Amino acid sequence: MRMALTREISPALARCELTHLEREPIDLAIARRQHDAYERQLTIAGCSVVRLAAEDDMPDSVFIEDTAVVFDEVAVITRPGAVSRRGETAAVAEAMAVYRPVVQIEAPATIDGGDVLTVGRRVFVGESTRTNAAAISQLARHLAPSGYTVHLVSVRGCLHLKSAVTAVSDDTLLINPEWVEAERFRPLRVIEVHPAEPFGANVVRVGIGLVYPTAFPRTCARLEGHGFSVAQVDVSEIAKAEGAVTCCSLIFEA
Repeated sequence: MRMALTREISPALARCELTHLEREPIDLAIARRQHDAYERQLTIAGCSVVRLAAEDDMPDSVFIEDTAVVFDEVAVITRPGAVSRRGETAAVAEAMAVYRPVVQIEAPATIDGGDVLTVGRRVFVGESTRTNAAAISQLARHLAPSGYTVHLVSVRGCLHLKSAVTAVSDDTLLINPEWVEAERFRPLRVIEVHPAEPFGANVVRVGIGLVYPTAFPRTCARLEGHGFSVAQVDVSEIAKAEGAVTCCSLIFEA
């Protein structure tokens, strides 16, 4: 069974952390409708969706991807780079313990799940404002017994590694080459985002299909031109909180 762990949108979403975007008004009702539609699309794609509750003091908690990195063998609970987000991990750790052994990244290390891209047994980790070298070292130690190799990738101009690159298949990535070096991912193939859509590199892969924002039609056309099946969702209000489609779920096989 394929699971998707999500978290409801906090009433405090407008107080979210922002690093690379200017703060804009967020319509909470629209954001919640968009999140509901996102979850429905995950269900259509074959996921059993489990939604966790949010709290008023967790503005960013809908971005559940940052709180854990889930592998077949283990769930690694993160220590988010933003201090305001560290209370989000306890409920996620409790929920994940039903499905996986759980290990924890410990202080002084910090890491956001949005900085971790897994392709087969290769784990690419972005060293960003949210993820430091100590966390990358801890992650490598946790994963070494299962045969994973961890590769550091420099990130520039964006919040997370997966703002710049995500996997669309076992051997192909969608990438913004302005924010991350494509050479770091050889011999994987790459599809570049349309130059007018720099934020378009973030896509959720669910089985053989993709869930992708409506905001990037030209990059979507490139994906479809390469033969990918793409289901589009509107996440425009969520994007104002510096979120993207991968941010809003943890997808794994139960």
